[in-house]
Amino acid sequence: MTPNATPPVLPRWLGLAGLLPQLAAVAVVFGGDTSLHFSAIALGYAYAALILSFLGGLWWGIAAAAPKQPEWIWVAAVVPSLIALASAIPWAIGTPWPGPSLVVLGVALISALGVDLTLSRQGLVPAWWMSLRLPLSLGLGGLTLLLALG
Repeated sequence: MTPNATPPVLPRWLGLAGLLPQLAAVAVVFGGDTSLHFSAIALGYAYAALILSFLGGLWWGIAAAAPKQPEWIWVAAVVPSLIALASAIPWAIGTPWPGPSLVVLGVALISALGVDLTLSRQGLVPAWWMSLRLPLSLGLGGLTLLLALG
């Protein structure tokens, strides 16, 4: 396993392009135009929740494809969707939102690196996995935390 292996071009560029929606939300929130402020935060929240759930789907697929997968992967694969759903509860019941929910999502996106690292160490993902996942999780998690400040 070579942790610094370069990911294939298409996953690398598509992954990096996946940071653009959150970057746009941050630009709108901190750009001074208050007319789109809440919409940008709400869309940034939705995007972070969507991608967190997507990570769980990736892990589920990895578990399904592995000839002999550890059982913990199945549990780990379900947790991101549950976190995303739970982070919407304050909004759904009318309590203060979205700052705390964005913090939950940002921390969860960064924490997901623990699962990715374990998958990599157990040889269940390609050698380039962490060189792609690290900037994407730190990037989206960091942008989501920045959005929470808006």
